[in-house]
Amino acid sequence: MAEITFYELPGCPFCAKVRSKLEELDLEYDSIEVPRAHGEREQVKEVSGQTGVPVLTDEAHGVEGMPESSDIVEYLEETYGSGAA
Repeated sequence: MAEITFYELPGCPFCAKVRSKLEELDLEYDSIEVPRAHGEREQVKEVSGQTGVPVLTDEAHGVEGMPESSDIVEYLEETYGSGAA
């Protein structure tokens, strides 16, 4: 099991943006496809407090339920990409 978990919905352009960054950085991650209906997204609500996607968790760095594609992409770049120390 990977330390990064990515909650996504197929066809979601914001999710595709995050998935592209994960793949660009060659990161291992588990993908969890959430239901289309917001009311059925209990699993993502438990980790993030909301039902929107994308959401990312990263056990290696204590990130639990980060929402917002731009924030996730920035985090991944700073943590694993060229911004990493």
